[in-house]
Amino acid sequence: MHAITITGLTKRFADIQAVSGIDFSVDKGELFGFLGPNGAGKTTTINMLTGLARPDSGMIHIGGIDCTKTPRAAQHLIGVVPDESNLYPELTGFDNLCFCAALYGMGRSERQSRARELLSTFDLTKAAERKFGGYSKGMKRKLTIAAGIIHNPKILFLDEPTTGIDVASARQLRQLINDLHENGTTIFLTTHYIEEAERLCDRIAFIMSGRIVRIDTVSNLVQPIREKHVIQIACSNHLDDLPERLGKTFPGLEFIIPQQGVIRVEADEPVRVGPLIRILEDQGVEVTEARKIRPSLEDVFIKITGVAAETMRKEKEKMGGTP
Repeated sequence: MHAITITGLTKRFADIQAVSGIDFSVDKGELFGFLGPNGAGKTTTINMLTGLARPDSGMIHIGGIDCTKTPRAAQHLIGVVPDESNLYPELTGFDNLCFCAALYGMGRSERQSRARELLSTFDLTKAAERKFGGYSKGMKRKLTIAAGIIHNPKILFLDEPTTGIDVASARQLRQLINDLHENGTTIFLTTHYIEEAERLCDRIAFIMSGRIVRIDTVSNLVQPIREKHVIQIACSNHLDDLPERLGKTFPGLEFIIPQQGVIRVEADEPVRVGPLIRILEDQGVEVTEARKIRPSLEDVFIKITGVAAETMRKEKEKMGGTP
């Protein structure tokens, strides 16, 4: 059974086509990744699925309920964790959780018990009586996720759950997300961290300019590229015209510039680095490092979207801080 099914979903804002007739489904209990650069249509899609925006056309079914004309018909089934916290800075952590639980109709004793349980799970018990506005970024993120699951939703929407928080908090949140998944929660995840999606997700959809360009399991996405031999070369020069020139000299190799100062070399056979470095230096390129790397989902993302994951991370970090 599908937990989420959307068909022909579209949304336009003035002269911008944010979402262009997308179709996909998410299985019950699946951890589904939704990846794309800024402006690709990720947040607009989540807003339509969670009832915050109405589609111009198309159909939405959540938990078997038709939400197309009644966007909030499945609100009791879903939890939503937005990329920016929606909790109240003047309330304590405990009171924020109790307030969210009350919105879902939970009785006083039940919501207090559940709030204490989640504060313990997220290692926030000592901060329970502190005002939310005084929490660190990592603590705010954890409490925001706790608020999203206060009512034990069957389907959870996570929009950039680990952006802008410290490494330890991000690691803890990934473990909590994995635990929710293993306990049967359906999770719809957007993230700018490709390695996070590779680690957590069952399947992934890539969205570009409002269109789904690929959907598959993580293993199916990475298998073809795992058979490749890849060398990454760091240079101190501008490299814009190099791939074409190098391709003529080494016709069996594929050259990609995922970001300024980096050349990726891919081949079906092992790559001889020495001749490659000599040719680069002969052409005035100053090589600072060359190393073999294990291809990953990030490489698939670059091939499909043409966007370097590092560029995407930096764009997000400008808005949300350093992870």
